[in-house]
Amino acid sequence: MAARTENEVVINAPLDLVWDMTNDVESWPALYTEYAKAEVIERDGQTIRFRLTTHPESDGTVWSWVSERTPDPATRTVTARRIETGPLLEKMEIFWDYTQTPEGVRMRWVQEFVLRATAPVDDAGAIAFLNRETKVQMAHIKKVVEAAAAATQAA
Repeated sequence: MAARTENEVVINAPLDLVWDMTNDVESWPALYTEYAKAEVIERDGQTIRFRLTTHPESDGTVWSWVSERTPDPATRTVTARRIETGPLLEKMEIFWDYTQTPEGVRMRWVQEFVLRATAPVDDAGAIAFLNRETKVQMAHIKKVVEAAAAATQAA
């Protein structure tokens, strides 16, 4: 059975800027603290296939995988999935949506995943990890995008 997380952040910036920055995969190493490299492998219409590589963990472990994402500018949603799931996951899918609110743009991620039977963590542990790390990444994205919005307004 799939496990699920849902997290959101409100970014005080124009919707188009939030959309453009968070869908520019090549710039993700500046947008996320965890990624050292983002390499585009293929584009097919709106769909982009890419490899992400993390910064080394404290023990030197580096993670890398191929994902695919398809943004829909008309609905301001994105569907994404890992193509290479790695040693921990059988499946990982992420749904993003962006909603304009009076406070800013609400960016929400819904992550659904299935762990491999051999994973060294259970669903509860994986959910706790994803919720913790997603909040860290969303806070960083908020900071970077809001700084870009402020710089655009000042210019």
